[in-house]
Amino acid sequence: MPHNKLLILFQLLMALGLIFVFSSFVYSSEPPINNTYLAKDDSLCAPLSPSTGTIVHVSTVSELQNAVNTAVANTTILIADGTYQLNGVYLRIDEPSVSLRSASGNREAVILDGNYQTTEIIQVVRSNITIADITLREAYNHPIHVMSTDAGGDVLNTLIYNVHIIDPGEQAIKINVAGTDVYPDDGVIACSRIELTDVGRPFIRNNCYTGGIDAHQSRNWHIRDNHIEGFWCDSGLSEHAVHFWRGSRDTLVERNNLVDNARGIGFGLTTSATSTRVFPNACPAAGNTFVDHYEAVARNNFISADDADLFNSNSGFDCGICIWNACGVEAYHNTVASTQAPYSSIEWRFDNTETEIYNNLVTHNLRDRGGQSTVSGNLENQSLSLFVNVATGDLHLNSSATQAIDQASVLASITDDYDGALRPYGLAPDIGADEYGTQSTEPPIDFDEWIYLPITIR
Repeated sequence: MPHNKLLILFQLLMALGLIFVFSSFVYSSEPPINNTYLAKDDSLCAPLSPSTGTIVHVSTVSELQNAVNTAVANTTILIADGTYQLNGVYLRIDEPSVSLRSASGNREAVILDGNYQTTEIIQVVRSNITIADITLREAYNHPIHVMSTDAGGDVLNTLIYNVHIIDPGEQAIKINVAGTDVYPDDGVIACSRIELTDVGRPFIRNNCYTGGIDAHQSRNWHIRDNHIEGFWCDSGLSEHAVHFWRGSRDTLVERNNLVDNARGIGFGLTTSATSTRVFPNACPAAGNTFVDHYEAVARNNFISADDADLFNSNSGFDCGICIWNACGVEAYHNTVASTQAPYSSIEWRFDNTETEIYNNLVTHNLRDRGGQSTVSGNLENQSLSLFVNVATGDLHLNSSATQAIDQASVLASITDDYDGALRPYGLAPDIGADEYGTQSTEPPIDFDEWIYLPITIR
């Protein structure tokens, strides 16, 4: 009787098609030659939540200008798909809690074009402003300018998200003070693409007065998961892809891809200034002397240079990470790779600089130009063959990068990598921004390789 029950159960399973065998279901367990199939965790740049509050739809330049000029708090302005020729029109958001977004959520479908006639496309002078899902191009000065004013007070909680900025006349995003004892703090710039192209480079003026993100006297900004490319000039030295200085503090720069910029990440710059923000006792070793940036973190960033025209320019590739007169700076697990030598892959300079340089992977040099530094676990002068494709800014590790894989010491503050994947994957973390193999190295099961047994039901 038990055998009959088993036979009946077996036939039922057969009828349901749940018994099968594999044909050719044998595949290599070896990892692929690289991990190019890895991608950033989608949750890092997920679409923003749907708009709430008062919703205003616009589809012309005049409607857009009027909507911004008459906006009240808790208003979202949704822009219809199309190209908007501003030709001098600018948008000054001077009420708090206003959002400016594309209606479709597709940043490439909504283009606000200044045609180098609009000085600044968007000015932010109040708190809790969101700019998202749009493209800005060809501002004469800054496509986005965040500034604290006497009239508006501190400007807090600016969010710039999924924005594409093309060919600014000066810095793409400017953050600074335009008042007394009021500051632009607590902002986020994320999941955006900022670029200066060969078409826009001839429009740069004033000895290459340009750059990606340039912030003065700004505290607690988070710059993450952006792509910034092409900020250099034939003559003159561009500012950095990301630069915080003039008394900025608590800046976090992580998981960005910075490609073919004259300078990558900068904390601090000068040794004196007449207009700056001071944080007493933030850097005890400096005493009462001038510090240009207080406390910053650069981690898990890709920084690369391959453009022959950049290398042949007057200033070339100056530095990947530049720490000048800045105290309390942590440069952890970054990768800096270039096909020709920079002045420095990572450098620190001036007496008041205090920095920790840990677990970075660079193709060239770390340069000590003064100050106090703790340097540990870095790999210098490494081959380009360690990386998937430096020419395209893909600095993921190849499987052959054994000198970096599982070779880093554990840092408590580093729990993920450039892609947002958890560290460590193997016995120890990898040196540099990428954690090799942080997703399964097994190829996915191909259901086309399965053979299902025929079923006969009696």
